[in-house]
Amino acid sequence: MNIESFVRPGEALSREAAAARPDAIADTSFVQERHTPYAIRGGARAVAVDAGGNVWAGTATGTYRLACGKMRWAAMMPKSERGPVFALLADDKDVWVGAWNGLYRGRRKVAGIDAPIAALAKTPDGVVAMGPDGLWRQAGDTWRHEPSRWARSIRAVSADPDGGLWIATGNGLYRLKDDALRLYQDEEAILSSDVSCLGFDASGALWAGGFGGVTVYRDCERVGHFTPREGLPSIYVHAVAQGPGGAMWVGTDRGVARYDGKSWSLRHSRRWLVDDDVRGVAFGADGTAWIATAAGVSAIARGSTTLADKAGHFHGVCMQRHVRAPWLVERCHLPVAGDVSRWEPEDDDNDGSYTALYMIMECFRYAATREPDAKENARKAFESLRFLQTVTGTPGFVARTVIPVTWSKMHDPGERRTPQEWARIRIDDPRDKCVEQRWLPSADGQWLWKRDTSSDEITGHFYGYHFYYDLVAEGAERDVVRDLARRVMDHIIDGGYVLKDIDGTHTRWGVWAPERLNDDPDWAADRGNNSLEILSYLKTTYHITGDEKYEREYCRLLFDCGYAENVRHAKSYAPAWRTHIDDELLMMAYPALLLYETDPALRALYRESLDHWYKSLRNEWNPLANFTYGLLTGENPQREESAGFLRDAPLDLVCWTVDNTRREDIQLVRAPIWDLLQTNRLLPASERAVVRWDKNPWMAIQGEDGRCEWCPVFWLLPYWMGRYAGFIQARERSEGL
Repeated sequence: MNIESFVRPGEALSREAAAARPDAIADTSFVQERHTPYAIRGGARAVAVDAGGNVWAGTATGTYRLACGKMRWAAMMPKSERGPVFALLADDKDVWVGAWNGLYRGRRKVAGIDAPIAALAKTPDGVVAMGPDGLWRQAGDTWRHEPSRWARSIRAVSADPDGGLWIATGNGLYRLKDDALRLYQDEEAILSSDVSCLGFDASGALWAGGFGGVTVYRDCERVGHFTPREGLPSIYVHAVAQGPGGAMWVGTDRGVARYDGKSWSLRHSRRWLVDDDVRGVAFGADGTAWIATAAGVSAIARGSTTLADKAGHFHGVCMQRHVRAPWLVERCHLPVAGDVSRWEPEDDDNDGSYTALYMIMECFRYAATREPDAKENARKAFESLRFLQTVTGTPGFVARTVIPVTWSKMHDPGERRTPQEWARIRIDDPRDKCVEQRWLPSADGQWLWKRDTSSDEITGHFYGYHFYYDLVAEGAERDVVRDLARRVMDHIIDGGYVLKDIDGTHTRWGVWAPERLNDDPDWAADRGNNSLEILSYLKTTYHITGDEKYEREYCRLLFDCGYAENVRHAKSYAPAWRTHIDDELLMMAYPALLLYETDPALRALYRESLDHWYKSLRNEWNPLANFTYGLLTGENPQREESAGFLRDAPLDLVCWTVDNTRREDIQLVRAPIWDLLQTNRLLPASERAVVRWDKNPWMAIQGEDGRCEWCPVFWLLPYWMGRYAGFIQARERSEGL
C-alpha cells in the first residue's frame, strides 16, 4: 500500500485510520514476563516449589516459606535449630531440606542423619541425600548410609533414567552406577573440575555447570559445552534447570540465562532479579520461575498477552503516574527505588517536546479508533503546549516547562558563576550561556516557568502542531492552532532565525540563522540538523496557516542561503558529532517536509536525506524510526524487528541501572559514538534499561538506580503510529494484563 493512498503530498493527513496493509504485523498472542521481588535478609542459597504452590527458600539462617499468593516469608525451623540450608527438594508430598545439622522433611528433622547435607536428589526408590560424610539412600522409612568414594566437596546430585547418580563436586564430576564409579575431571572430559550444579534437558542430555561454563553429556559422553563464547554471560555457573517449554535456565553471577535450543537470552539487573548472583532456579506448576539470589528470591511469571492489551496497560500507567498539571507528560520520581506505589512529579528540560510526543500518540489513537478520550487527552496536551507559550507573557517565546509556584524542588534552580568559572566554561564551550535566573513567575503568580528553551523543544512543538491540526483539531480549534504556530514562527523569524529569550539574546541552543550555521565554525556540527528543523517549522506553519510569507521564507533559506545542500545529508555520522538526540530530532522534522512538500525535486532531496538518516537506524530495532520511515515512504521496513521490540519490551518502566559491562558474552567498543562505552551487538530491550529514543541503545551502562519511572510513550507512540498507518493489525482489547 503506497502512502499516497491515504496521504497525498501537500494535503492534510486523513483523520480516518488507514486499512491494515497485507504485510501488517499480526497482533497474535505472545508471552509477556513480569518480575516480582521477594527480598530475604542474607539472601537465598536454594529454592523449591511444593505441590501446593508454596515457595521454600534455603538461607544462611534456615528455611523460609512463602505461602501461595502471599508476600511475606515465614520461618520453618525452630530457633534452636536455625542455621545454613544448602539444598531443597520438592516431591509430590514433601519438601526435603539439606541443612547444616542434617536432613529435614518439611519442618521435621529426619532421625539418624546429623551430618551436613549439601545435595538432594529424587530417585525411583526415594530420596538421596549427600554431604561431606557420605551418601544416604531412602528405603521406605529407613535410610542406608554409604561412605564417600568420591571427593567430599559435594555441590549437587542428580539421578539419571538408567539408575545412575551424577555427583557434582569441587574436584570433578562422578557417575555412580551400582558399584562402578566414573570420574570426569581432566580437560577432555569437562570444562573444569569445579562442578556446582546438574540438570537434564528435554532430550535427556545432562548439563553440568560450574567454573568455566556448562559441559553437556549424552550417554555418559561429553557432546558439547557452553561458555561465554557460546552465549553465557559468565564462566561462573551456579544453577541449571529445565524450564517451561524445555528451555534451559542457567544461573550465574551475572544473572540467569535461558537457552531455547537456538539462542540465549538473559534476565539480569533489578528489572528482573533481586540480585544478579543467582544460586538456584525452580518452577511452579503455572510456569513461574522462582530464582534464588544473593538478596532473596525473584519470581518471573509468564502470561499471554497481545500488543493491544499491552498498549492498554501502558496507557493506564501513563495516566496514573505520568501526567502532571497543567497536563505535561513525562517521567516521575520514586522516593524509594523501584517502589511505584509512592511517586512524585518532577520537571524536565524537555517537558514540552515529551508532552508533544504524548499528544501525537493520542492523535494517532484517535485517528485509528475514534475513542473520545483520546481526542480529549490530545486536546489537553495541546492546551498545555499552548500554555508553555502564553505563560511567558511574550508574543511568541516558549518556556521549557512550568511548575507550580509551591514546588520547593526543581532542576537547575539557578546558577552563579565567578569570572574564573565562567572563563573555564567558555574555554570548554564558547557557545555556553550563563543564565542566573532560569525560573520566572507567571503574571498570575501561580506558576514558575523556565527560560533558555532549546531547539529540541521547538522541534517537538511544531512536530505536535501539525499532527494535532491534521488529525484532531476541528472548527474554531484549528484557528487556535494557526494562531499559536504563527506566533512562535514569527518570534523566530523576527529574531533573525534565533530563539530570543527575554534578555534579548538567543538561548543556548535556539539557533537556525544562516550566518551561524553556514559561517560560524562553532555551529558546524548543527548545520544539517538545524537547517532541516527550521525548514520543517516553516513548512508546518505554511500548511497550517496558508500564509505565503512562510513559503517565501522557506524558499529563501533553501535556495538563497544554501539550506538545500545543508539538508541533503543532515544526519552526521562523524563519531564526535553523532548523537541519538539528533536522530530523534530529525525524525520529528522529516514528516512535515515529506508529507506537505509537492515539488518533485524537493521531495527527492528530502527522500535522499531521509534515507541517509535511516541507514543506521534500521539496525537498531527502533519501531518509531521504522514506522516513521514507512509513513513517509510507503514501505514497511524492519517489520519483524519492530514487532520484536514491541513484544520484548518489559512491563517494568522503573529506570533501573543495567550494567552490561560485566557480561562476558559481549565485547565493549567505542562505536557508533566515541564518547560512550558500548556493546558490540545490539541487545534486546529486555536486556537493557528502559528505552527512550533520544538515548543511545548501544550504551553498555544505562539507568538511574531505580529512582524514577519513565513514561511509556516511547512504546505507545510507535504502537499507535503503526496502528494508524496500517503497519499493525487492529485487535480488540481483552481484560488486559
